[in-house]
Amino acid sequence: MEVFYATLLCLFVSFVFFFLHLIFYKTKPASGALPPGKTGWPVIGESLEFLSTGWKGHPEKFIFDRMARYSSHVFKTHLLGERAAVFCGAGGNKFLFSNENKLVQAWWPSSVDKIFPSSTQTSSKEEAIKMRKMLPNFLKPEALHRYVGIMDHIARRHFADGWENKEEVVVFPLAKNYTFWLACRLFVSIEDPQQVEKFAEPFNLLASGLISIPIDLPGTPFNKGIKASNYVRKELVSIIKQRKVDLAEGKASPTQDILSHMLLTSDENGKFMQELDIADKILGLLIGGHDTASSACTFIVKYLAELPEIYDGVYKEQMEIANSKGPGELLNWEDLQKMKYSWNVACEVLRLAPPLQGAFREAIADFSYNGFSIPKGWKLYWSANSTHKNPECFPEPQKFDPSRFEGSGPAPYTFVPFGGGPRMCPGKEYARLEILVFMHHLVKRFRWEKTMPDEKIVVDPMPIPAKGLPLRLFPHNH
Repeated sequence: MEVFYATLLCLFVSFVFFFLHLIFYKTKPASGALPPGKTGWPVIGESLEFLSTGWKGHPEKFIFDRMARYSSHVFKTHLLGERAAVFCGAGGNKFLFSNENKLVQAWWPSSVDKIFPSSTQTSSKEEAIKMRKMLPNFLKPEALHRYVGIMDHIARRHFADGWENKEEVVVFPLAKNYTFWLACRLFVSIEDPQQVEKFAEPFNLLASGLISIPIDLPGTPFNKGIKASNYVRKELVSIIKQRKVDLAEGKASPTQDILSHMLLTSDENGKFMQELDIADKILGLLIGGHDTASSACTFIVKYLAELPEIYDGVYKEQMEIANSKGPGELLNWEDLQKMKYSWNVACEVLRLAPPLQGAFREAIADFSYNGFSIPKGWKLYWSANSTHKNPECFPEPQKFDPSRFEGSGPAPYTFVPFGGGPRMCPGKEYARLEILVFMHHLVKRFRWEKTMPDEKIVVDPMPIPAKGLPLRLFPHNH
């Protein structure tokens, strides 16, 4: 099916971009040489090769082949219908992250606006900037302290419902359920499993649509994503209307979740957000708040199955914390600060299987980098793998070694699972908490083994075990 859509994409893009292609290839920058590299096939460029290395489970191959052939610093290519330069290594990361809104700005395909249409007629990029100004209040330390007990409560229910009294499970769908349940509870105070499940399926369609080929025909993943987005937005508006009533009647708290915060917070001009505007932002948060963390949790389970000595270290640390708690006592902020080895293990998983493989920027001015000219309007891509799996940044990069994160940890701009600079993921600390709570409840309950030892990994665009990581569970007898 993916090959079918890929073929359709080639035809679609060929017709739409034919004349633009002629313009692109005749346009030269005012001065200076472009970075070395190739632009691939007319119009579609190297998009299929870029995507297919991920589908085969080795997204770094596209990057490292070209780093070896052209330049270890920057090379040109043609991706998603756009002329592009790929910035490599810690130096490339530093340059892009340090020049946000000076020489570069965020960019993603216009198809994203079809799935996330803004009610205010602004672009997804402008809406993201507004959201980044608002999120720090919700994700500041004193707020995060409150979430630990809620996360622990949800995790207990999740493991009781999905893991306990089962001989075999499939991890990825369970991890998605856990992180989505948390996001629903903390963002909009939805905790009932049936109501969470009602949202889960359209969100899965929405997320698939975001990463699909943008062909809006009945039955395509992109079309299903647009329909799912409209459905979820409608449901969110009804939740928002009810929350307004509950706040007015004192049945809801102004600080209970990000929805209350949005309803009661005005901008610098004293204006409050409209209901549809809030629905748009909650929609984006629910997507961002669970997809990447579910991939991280899944790969933590995978590596702990493969590396018993690493599992033993995590188990020892987590049981010391578990044994210090009274019956029914919830985890707290101080407990999570003690999970140092567990977080080092999680970081090594994020290095080897980063949920965020990289991201695009756009040049907003002509500039030079490493002796090459980058024209205004070019799209710029940074790749986590250009440092994460680079022996110059991490010796023996394929070796699983949590000690890399002891002391001061990796060199600046080499470990970038959450991005960097002004656009570093604002939910980084939130993700740390939900991952550690997941690890705590998992290892104190079970050992496990993979039932498919050679399961293929697919990256599309996040790494996912092809069959969802089926396991056989062995409960502890405490």
